[in-house]
Amino acid sequence: MMKKWIALAMALMLVLPLIALGEQIKGEITIGIYEPASGPNGAGGKQETLGIYYANFVAPTVQLSDGVYKINLVEVDNQSSNDKAPSAAQTLVSAGASIVLGSYGSGVSIAASGIFDDAGLVAIGLSCTNPQVTIGNPLYYRICYLDPFQGTVLANFAKDEFAAKKAYTLAQLGNDYDVGLAYYFTEAFKGLGGDVTGETFPLGTSDFTAYLTSAVNAGAEVIFSPTSTEFASQIITQAAANGVKVPILAGDTWDSSVILDAAKGTDLSVSVSTFFDEGDTSSAAAEFVTGFKAWLNANPDKLANNGGNDIVAAVSALGYDGYMVALEALKKADSADREDIAEIMADVTYTGVTGAIVFGENGDAMRDQAFIKKTNNADGSWIFVKVQSIAK
Repeated sequence: MMKKWIALAMALMLVLPLIALGEQIKGEITIGIYEPASGPNGAGGKQETLGIYYANFVAPTVQLSDGVYKINLVEVDNQSSNDKAPSAAQTLVSAGASIVLGSYGSGVSIAASGIFDDAGLVAIGLSCTNPQVTIGNPLYYRICYLDPFQGTVLANFAKDEFAAKKAYTLAQLGNDYDVGLAYYFTEAFKGLGGDVTGETFPLGTSDFTAYLTSAVNAGAEVIFSPTSTEFASQIITQAAANGVKVPILAGDTWDSSVILDAAKGTDLSVSVSTFFDEGDTSSAAAEFVTGFKAWLNANPDKLANNGGNDIVAAVSALGYDGYMVALEALKKADSADREDIAEIMADVTYTGVTGAIVFGENGDAMRDQAFIKKTNNADGSWIFVKVQSIAK
């Protein structure tokens, strides 16, 4: 009998804290995840989403003046499609989201902006770098740098690292991110005294041999191709197969395990600009990297969504910071009401693992640095190169 009472007492000791915790929870607040889980940007979208879920694991509740609220995450797949984007956005509106995070991909972010605006719903862009995401969209904010800055950074890197005077750009026709970043790179590179030849390819292209040949024939000393990871893999593989020796540069979308896998075993030079480097030794960044890796490795499905390894993508760090910024907005508004959040959003600040986040003109974070990394083709890892500055 005594053993039964001891067992019961121990069970109650385990249950009572849960009951107490349950009594402390005032209710739920929904944060929407607006990301691609399929389509050309599916791989990157999954990594960005992982950062959000890890942040929710670290901070599953938010404290407002009237009590503690559990954060409920609702995820939709915008399928990397501008046509499907409005419907996916409307799903989050209907789900009662108080604030939305996303998306990986500027085109789908732009396509959803009207839906969020009409609903009075603040959206926080994480890695969507095209200026049009926030211009004219008063409820769209973002925590990453923009393409005019990124394009200029990469043009400076091409000149500083490779002494390049001729460049070739390759972008997907009609893709806001690709075409926009290629344009800003071109303008900056020309401003540095260089010449640029550029081409676009239609969606569905699988053979890039002719484009790569054009780059070589044009005498390009760097190839700049800010495409989705789906096309990036094919471009890298085909460049290696055709013996192309021209260094390849790209923007933040290429900061992915997909690129590492494609470049591994080749002699190509592949460099990318990005928002975060897992080798950052600052305490906040190091703590994030350690915790995120442990969290990934504890779940095979999460590891698979990260590309089958525990390499920390910059977009995962942005996903983490974006979630924390959303919590700061809820606390500053002291409310889950969309109108209350919209009223205070411009004044929200947060120091995250990707740096200080302060919103400036058009709701864009005022960023002033970009990391440059290159592929280590021997073991399929990233090598940190530098924090690239812009020529004055």
